[in-house]
Amino acid sequence: MKHDPALIRDLTRVANLLADAAAAAILPFFRSADLSTDNKLAQGYDPVTQADLAAETAMRAILAAERPDDAVFGEEFGRTDGSSGLVWVLDPIDGTRAFVSGTPTWGVLIAVGGQRGPFIGVVDQPYTAERFIGTPDGAFLFRADQRRAIATRSARPLSEAIVFTTFPEVGSPQERAAFEAVSAGAMLTRYGMDCYAYALLAAGQIDLVIEAGLQAYDIQGPLALIHAAGGIVTDWQGGPAHEGGRVLAAANPQIHAEALALLGQSIKTYA
Repeated sequence: MKHDPALIRDLTRVANLLADAAAAAILPFFRSADLSTDNKLAQGYDPVTQADLAAETAMRAILAAERPDDAVFGEEFGRTDGSSGLVWVLDPIDGTRAFVSGTPTWGVLIAVGGQRGPFIGVVDQPYTAERFIGTPDGAFLFRADQRRAIATRSARPLSEAIVFTTFPEVGSPQERAAFEAVSAGAMLTRYGMDCYAYALLAAGQIDLVIEAGLQAYDIQGPLALIHAAGGIVTDWQGGPAHEGGRVLAAANPQIHAEALALLGQSIKTYA
Protein backbone atom coordinates (compact mmCIF):
# COMPACT_ATOMS: atom_id res chain seq x y z
CA MET A 1 0.00 0.00 0.00
CA LYS A 2 1.37 3.41 -0.99
CA HIS A 3 1.17 6.33 1.40
CA ASP A 4 1.49 10.06 0.84
CA PRO A 5 5.15 10.95 1.60
CA ALA A 6 4.14 14.23 3.27
CA LEU A 7 1.75 12.36 5.55
CA ILE A 8 4.42 9.81 6.45
CA ARG A 9 6.84 12.61 7.33
CA ASP A 10 4.30 14.31 9.55
CA LEU A 11 3.23 11.13 11.29
CA THR A 12 6.87 10.19 11.90
CA ARG A 13 7.52 13.66 13.31
CA VAL A 14 4.59 13.31 15.70
CA ALA A 15 5.62 9.78 16.68
CA ASN A 16 9.01 11.15 17.72
CA LEU A 17 7.33 13.90 19.73
CA LEU A 18 5.26 11.27 21.52
CA ALA A 19 8.30 9.16 22.31
CA ASP A 20 10.18 12.19 23.63
CA ALA A 21 7.26 13.19 25.86
CA ALA A 22 6.80 9.66 27.17
CA ALA A 23 10.49 9.35 27.99
CA ALA A 24 10.46 12.63 29.90
CA ALA A 25 7.46 11.47 31.91
CA ILE A 26 8.80 7.98 32.65
CA LEU A 27 12.52 8.27 33.37
CA PRO A 28 12.23 10.14 36.72
CA PHE A 29 10.36 7.11 38.08
CA PHE A 30 12.62 4.33 36.79
CA ARG A 31 14.64 2.71 39.61
CA SER A 32 13.21 5.35 41.95
CA ALA A 33 12.24 4.84 45.57
CA ASP A 34 9.26 7.10 44.87
CA LEU A 35 7.66 4.68 42.40
CA SER A 36 4.22 3.49 43.51
CA THR A 37 2.44 0.56 41.89
CA ASP A 38 -1.19 -0.54 41.69
CA ASN A 39 -2.37 -3.98 40.64
CA LYS A 40 -5.07 -4.13 37.96
CA LEU A 41 -6.04 -7.71 38.84
CA ALA A 42 -7.96 -9.16 41.77
CA GLN A 43 -5.98 -12.36 41.24
CA GLY A 44 -2.49 -12.40 39.77
CA TYR A 45 -0.31 -9.38 39.11
CA ASP A 46 -0.72 -6.80 36.33
CA PRO A 47 0.94 -3.62 37.58
CA VAL A 48 0.31 -0.02 36.58
CA THR A 49 2.43 2.86 37.85
CA GLN A 50 2.16 6.63 37.90
CA ALA A 51 4.79 6.56 35.14
CA ASP A 52 2.38 4.64 32.83
CA LEU A 53 -0.38 7.15 33.48
CA ALA A 54 1.85 10.21 33.14
CA ALA A 55 3.34 8.99 29.87
CA GLU A 56 0.03 8.23 28.19
CA THR A 57 -1.39 11.55 29.41
CA ALA A 58 1.58 13.39 27.88
CA MET A 59 1.26 11.56 24.57
CA ARG A 60 -2.47 12.20 24.35
CA ALA A 61 -1.93 15.90 24.96
CA ILE A 62 0.45 16.07 22.00
CA LEU A 63 -1.96 14.19 19.75
CA ALA A 64 -4.79 16.52 20.74
CA ALA A 65 -2.65 19.46 19.63
CA GLU A 66 -0.90 17.96 16.59
CA ARG A 67 -3.38 15.40 15.20
CA PRO A 68 -6.81 16.24 16.68
CA ASP A 69 -8.76 14.34 13.99
CA ASP A 70 -7.00 11.01 14.59
CA ALA A 71 -8.39 8.33 16.87
CA VAL A 72 -6.37 7.15 19.87
CA PHE A 73 -6.30 3.78 21.61
CA GLY A 74 -4.12 3.54 24.69
CA GLU A 75 -3.65 0.86 27.31
CA GLU A 76 -4.43 3.11 30.26
CA PHE A 77 -7.20 5.42 29.01
CA GLY A 78 -8.93 3.39 26.30
CA ARG A 79 -10.32 4.69 23.02
CA THR A 80 -10.95 8.20 21.72
CA ASP A 81 -12.77 8.43 18.39
CA GLY A 82 -11.47 10.35 15.39
CA SER A 83 -12.58 11.29 11.88
CA SER A 84 -9.39 10.95 9.82
CA GLY A 85 -9.40 7.17 9.45
CA LEU A 86 -6.09 6.95 11.33
CA VAL A 87 -5.65 5.57 14.83
CA TRP A 88 -2.71 5.93 17.20
CA VAL A 89 -2.12 2.89 19.39
CA LEU A 90 -0.15 3.59 22.56
CA ASP A 91 1.40 1.42 25.25
CA PRO A 92 3.16 3.89 27.57
CA ILE A 93 5.22 1.18 29.28
CA ASP A 94 5.22 -2.25 27.72
CA GLY A 95 6.85 -4.54 30.25
CA THR A 96 5.69 -2.84 33.44
CA ARG A 97 6.80 -5.90 35.46
CA ALA A 98 10.31 -5.32 34.11
CA PHE A 99 9.99 -1.61 34.85
CA VAL A 100 9.10 -2.10 38.51
CA SER A 101 11.92 -4.66 38.78
CA GLY A 102 14.49 -2.18 37.47
CA THR A 103 15.18 -4.19 34.32
CA PRO A 104 15.71 -2.10 31.13
CA THR A 105 13.75 -4.37 28.78
CA TRP A 106 10.53 -2.31 28.94
CA GLY A 107 9.70 0.23 26.28
CA VAL A 108 7.29 2.81 24.95
CA LEU A 109 5.22 1.45 22.07
CA ILE A 110 3.68 3.78 19.50
CA ALA A 111 1.89 2.86 16.29
CA VAL A 112 -0.30 4.61 13.76
CA GLY A 113 -2.31 3.15 10.91
CA GLY A 114 -5.78 2.29 9.69
CA GLN A 115 -8.22 -0.59 9.80
CA ARG A 116 -5.72 -2.97 8.19
CA GLY A 117 -3.13 -2.29 10.84
CA PRO A 118 -0.23 0.07 11.49
CA PHE A 119 2.31 1.31 8.96
CA ILE A 120 4.48 3.27 11.38
CA GLY A 121 5.76 1.72 14.59
CA VAL A 122 8.09 2.79 17.39
CA VAL A 123 9.77 0.77 20.12
CA ASP A 124 11.56 3.27 22.35
CA GLN A 125 13.82 2.37 25.29
CA PRO A 126 14.55 5.71 26.96
CA TYR A 127 16.94 4.41 29.61
CA THR A 128 19.34 2.89 27.08
CA ALA A 129 18.57 5.74 24.65
CA GLU A 130 17.60 3.39 21.83
CA ARG A 131 14.73 4.32 19.54
CA PHE A 132 13.67 1.81 16.89
CA ILE A 133 11.37 3.25 14.21
CA GLY A 134 9.73 1.51 11.27
CA THR A 135 7.97 3.42 8.50
CA PRO A 136 7.24 2.83 4.79
CA ASP A 137 10.66 4.42 4.22
CA GLY A 138 12.50 1.69 6.16
CA ALA A 139 13.53 0.69 9.67
CA PHE A 140 16.08 2.60 11.72
CA LEU A 141 17.77 2.64 15.11
CA PHE A 142 18.44 6.07 16.58
CA ARG A 143 21.06 6.21 19.34
CA ALA A 144 23.48 8.92 20.48
CA ASP A 145 22.26 11.25 17.71
CA GLN A 146 23.12 8.65 15.08
CA ARG A 147 20.74 6.92 12.69
CA ARG A 148 21.44 3.40 11.50
CA ALA A 149 19.35 1.42 9.05
CA ILE A 150 18.38 -1.98 10.44
CA ALA A 151 17.11 -5.20 8.86
CA THR A 152 16.06 -8.63 10.03
CA ARG A 153 18.35 -11.69 9.82
CA SER A 154 18.74 -13.79 6.72
CA ALA A 155 17.14 -17.23 6.45
CA ARG A 156 18.52 -20.10 8.50
CA PRO A 157 17.00 -23.36 9.78
CA LEU A 158 15.30 -23.48 13.17
CA SER A 159 18.21 -25.52 14.50
CA GLU A 160 20.38 -22.40 14.13
CA ALA A 161 17.76 -19.92 15.34
CA ILE A 162 17.41 -17.78 18.47
CA VAL A 163 13.89 -17.64 19.91
CA PHE A 164 12.53 -15.16 22.46
CA THR A 165 9.30 -15.34 24.45
CA THR A 166 7.47 -14.29 27.60
CA PHE A 167 6.34 -17.88 28.24
CA PRO A 168 5.75 -19.33 30.80
CA GLU A 169 4.47 -16.03 32.21
CA VAL A 170 1.78 -15.73 29.52
CA GLY A 171 -0.52 -18.14 27.76
CA SER A 172 -2.42 -21.32 28.50
CA PRO A 173 -0.80 -24.73 29.06
CA GLN A 174 -1.81 -25.66 25.50
CA GLU A 175 -0.17 -22.53 24.09
CA ARG A 176 2.94 -23.10 26.17
CA ALA A 177 3.22 -26.65 24.84
CA ALA A 178 3.02 -25.31 21.29
CA PHE A 179 5.76 -22.79 22.00
CA GLU A 180 7.93 -25.51 23.53
CA ALA A 181 7.58 -27.56 20.35
CA VAL A 182 9.34 -24.73 18.51
CA SER A 183 11.79 -23.99 21.31
CA ALA A 184 12.91 -27.63 21.44
CA GLY A 185 14.18 -27.41 17.89
CA ALA A 186 15.93 -24.04 18.25
CA MET A 187 19.59 -23.35 18.96
CA LEU A 188 18.83 -20.94 21.83
CA THR A 189 15.74 -19.72 23.71
CA ARG A 190 15.62 -16.67 25.96
CA TYR A 191 12.75 -15.57 28.20
CA GLY A 192 11.05 -12.46 29.54
CA MET A 193 12.40 -9.71 27.28
CA ASP A 194 9.05 -7.96 26.69
CA CYS A 195 8.98 -5.54 23.75
CA TYR A 196 12.77 -5.39 23.57
CA ALA A 197 12.71 -8.83 21.96
CA TYR A 198 10.82 -7.45 18.96
CA ALA A 199 13.35 -4.62 18.63
CA LEU A 200 16.18 -7.15 18.62
CA LEU A 201 14.40 -9.13 15.91
CA ALA A 202 14.03 -6.01 13.77
CA ALA A 203 17.71 -5.19 14.33
CA GLY A 204 18.86 -8.57 13.04
CA GLN A 205 19.94 -10.09 16.35
CA ILE A 206 17.40 -12.91 16.72
CA ASP A 207 15.06 -14.97 14.55
CA LEU A 208 11.71 -15.51 16.29
CA VAL A 209 9.44 -14.07 18.97
CA ILE A 210 6.47 -16.20 20.00
CA GLU A 211 3.75 -14.87 22.31
CA ALA A 212 0.13 -15.40 23.33
CA GLY A 213 -2.55 -13.34 25.03
CA LEU A 214 -1.43 -10.02 23.58
CA GLN A 215 -3.55 -6.90 23.20
CA ALA A 216 -3.45 -4.62 20.16
CA TYR A 217 -1.34 -2.08 22.03
CA ASP A 218 1.23 -4.79 22.84
CA ILE A 219 1.95 -5.68 19.22
CA GLN A 220 1.14 -2.84 16.82
CA GLY A 221 4.31 -0.81 17.38
CA PRO A 222 6.59 -3.87 17.11
CA LEU A 223 4.62 -5.22 14.14
CA ALA A 224 5.10 -2.11 12.02
CA LEU A 225 8.77 -1.93 13.01
CA ILE A 226 9.43 -5.56 12.05
CA HIS A 227 7.57 -5.27 8.76
CA ALA A 228 9.66 -2.21 7.87
CA ALA A 229 12.83 -4.15 8.71
CA GLY A 230 11.89 -7.00 6.34
CA GLY A 231 10.33 -9.45 8.80
CA ILE A 232 6.90 -10.98 9.08
CA VAL A 233 4.36 -10.93 11.94
CA THR A 234 1.21 -13.07 11.95
CA ASP A 235 -1.01 -14.96 14.32
CA TRP A 236 -0.45 -18.69 14.81
CA GLN A 237 -2.58 -19.47 11.77
CA GLY A 238 -0.67 -17.13 9.49
CA GLY A 239 -3.35 -14.43 9.58
CA PRO A 240 -3.25 -10.77 10.67
CA ALA A 241 -1.86 -10.13 14.14
CA HIS A 242 -2.51 -6.42 14.69
CA GLU A 243 -5.42 -7.07 17.05
CA GLY A 244 -3.22 -9.19 19.33
CA GLY A 245 -3.82 -12.71 20.59
CA ARG A 246 -1.30 -15.38 19.60
CA VAL A 247 1.62 -13.79 17.75
CA LEU A 248 4.51 -15.20 15.74
CA ALA A 249 7.16 -12.67 14.69
CA ALA A 250 9.87 -13.91 12.37
CA ALA A 251 12.95 -12.54 10.66
CA ASN A 252 12.04 -13.94 7.24
CA PRO A 253 9.39 -16.07 5.52
CA GLN A 254 11.46 -19.26 5.71
CA ILE A 255 11.87 -19.37 9.49
CA HIS A 256 8.30 -18.15 9.85
CA ALA A 257 6.99 -21.09 7.83
CA GLU A 258 9.01 -23.62 9.86
CA ALA A 259 7.82 -22.22 13.21
CA LEU A 260 4.23 -21.84 12.00
CA ALA A 261 4.06 -25.49 10.99
CA LEU A 262 5.27 -26.64 14.42
CA LEU A 263 2.85 -24.35 16.24
CA GLY A 264 -0.04 -25.62 14.13
CA GLN A 265 0.88 -29.28 14.66
CA SER A 266 1.17 -28.82 18.40
CA ILE A 267 -2.10 -26.94 18.78
CA LYS A 268 -3.88 -29.78 16.94
CA THR A 269 -2.19 -32.36 19.15
CA TYR A 270 -3.24 -30.67 22.39
CA ALA A 271 -6.68 -29.49 21.20
